[in-house]
Amino acid sequence: MLKKRIIVCLDVKDGRTTKGVRFQNNADIGDPVQMAGAYSKGGVDELVFYDIMASARRTGPDLVLIKRTAKEIFIPFCVGGGIGTEDDIRAAILAGAEKVSLNSQAVKNPDLIKKGARIFGSQCIVLGMDAARDSAMPSGYRIFINGGRTPTGLDAKEWALRAVELGAGEIVLNSIDADGTKEGYEIELTRLVSEAAGVPVIASGGGGSPEHIARVLTEGKADAALVASIVHSGAYTIEGIKAELQERGIPIRGV
Repeated sequence: MLKKRIIVCLDVKDGRTTKGVRFQNNADIGDPVQMAGAYSKGGVDELVFYDIMASARRTGPDLVLIKRTAKEIFIPFCVGGGIGTEDDIRAAILAGAEKVSLNSQAVKNPDLIKKGARIFGSQCIVLGMDAARDSAMPSGYRIFINGGRTPTGLDAKEWALRAVELGAGEIVLNSIDADGTKEGYEIELTRLVSEAAGVPVIASGGGGSPEHIARVLTEGKADAALVASIVHSGAYTIEGIKAELQERGIPIRGV
């Protein structure tokens, strides 16, 4: 069995790390470069940076911030937000990112996934999915874009399958309903996509305890769990989370 990963997400707005609940009321919680360095030293397996305003503002990736961060860490680093062209992907990778996350721009231009995978390899192309419950959709979940502000006509499961067919090598699946609540991941949604996709799925949104992480890695069949609030607040450390997962018999990277 492949070992599971713990990934820290830093939501970035105007060069600062922020955190909200269900994509709203974001508060400034620190400097992303300093936080990235601390998490890297603390044993996290990967980092994800999301510029939460880039798509809405129609700006590209913050290359200065990416370069500064890449100098401080020694682990895989994914960046997302406002990456809408092949040149944006190339620039982010040259600035130090190993992967790019395509979310709103992939919905608006699905061919970007195909072109990105062909040029840079599927391992560099991550599909970011923001989904919320909607009984009108076949799977029960609808895709949203622009930082969760704009609903689309896309069904979550159907979009995941299409993106993988186009060349996405990994999926970060974020539940808008659970985001920032620390009440647990959306197990049903995660399992639905994990079983269908055929590529690694990273569960995101709602992690509040090692128990929640254990459930989404086992019952939700996720390959990795993305955490934010529970480590940003200091309630848990990466080392502590990994130790508890190991005690539960879950194979975890880095222990």
